[in-house]
Amino acid sequence: MLTVGIDIGSRSSKAVMLGDGKVMADTICEANRKNKDRSRSVFEAVIQKAGIAASAIDYVVATGYGRVSAPFANQTVTEITCHARGIHALQPAVRTVIDIGGQDSKIIRLNRQGQVVDFALNDRCAAGTGRFLEVTSRAMELKLEDFSRLYFDSANPCKITSMCAVFAESEVVSLQTEGAEDKDIVAGLIIAVARRVANIAKRHTIEPDLAFTGGVAKNKGVRAALESEIGRPFIEFDYDPQLIGAYGAAVIAADYLKR
Repeated sequence: MLTVGIDIGSRSSKAVMLGDGKVMADTICEANRKNKDRSRSVFEAVIQKAGIAASAIDYVVATGYGRVSAPFANQTVTEITCHARGIHALQPAVRTVIDIGGQDSKIIRLNRQGQVVDFALNDRCAAGTGRFLEVTSRAMELKLEDFSRLYFDSANPCKITSMCAVFAESEVVSLQTEGAEDKDIVAGLIIAVARRVANIAKRHTIEPDLAFTGGVAKNKGVRAALESEIGRPFIEFDYDPQLIGAYGAAVIAADYLKR
């Protein structure tokens, strides 16, 4: 039984192939404006990586911001459901998932069966998302990959007052002009993102165990800042957090075939 989960996000496309429930291949493709068919491209990339013909795939589930752009998928499922199913398959003890992607952030509560019982979504602006960090890193002429290291180097984080990405960009330039060190500005930006997400999470019941998913979860600085703001540690799991949505979609496809 071969299933594929495709997650078309605002900044990247992800795909995971499962064979009898085990990962056979996975891939992440960064968004490219010239590529008008991201869903087909990432699908072809994952089956090529696995060395499997498209005709051999039994079921495909698409999720994410651009899930409707995959007409070849057998089914579309929301990313909230896919992240819940994916993390439950890896860590059944998890009851709360915080997912931060390029476009939005989500807090998802699960029951013992891995079903979504509640969720909160921030998608009104870039605040608390990967986009916020991307815009401000560009304004600082720094690689986004360096943000995590700089966060841990800082002993005196700057206070960032603007959570709008546009105004924060101007604030970053002002802080640099005033002589603030890059490491302190970066730490302030990461804390601002973590505080924004934590404030949304605190409006709902945060039950352990707690998992962090999405592309931003790879940033150890954001992870540490979130743990500090929430007052709870994140559980560890042995898989790329950016692939959890696609992985959950592939698991849902396998669930469907089993039924």
